[in-house]
Amino acid sequence: MDLMASMKVATAGLRAQSGRMRVIAENLANSNSTASEPGGDPYRRRIPTFTQEVNRELGVKTVASGRIKLDQSEFNKRYEPGHPAADEQGYVKMPNVNSLVEGMDMREAQRSYQANLNVISATRRMLARTLEILRV
Repeated sequence: MDLMASMKVATAGLRAQSGRMRVIAENLANSNSTASEPGGDPYRRRIPTFTQEVNRELGVKTVASGRIKLDQSEFNKRYEPGHPAADEQGYVKMPNVNSLVEGMDMREAQRSYQANLNVISATRRMLARTLEILRV
């Protein structure tokens, strides 16, 4: 694989991880968002997915952001009888977002993003070094 192809693969990884971090940030931002009416459903956690794409120009496979799926796990319930979204028993459905899981997913996405950035930096250094050698 030539150096430009490795940069394109890493760039695709950067875009995919950036989209993943955006979805995770949205989940964290809505971790306390309840329904507006009694008994209604609150915010449902989103799960980013990835797809594989083939770059025919370079003949390499890259990653891309796929569809965003909804987490079908049960909502948490909290007893708050005075809350506007409380049901007849006084329970409020809370989002199915676990901030610990989201934090770990965010950390993993950041590390993957950084790894792709390191590939681009190393490739740029190799290209610069190659040009230096050719000038001599």
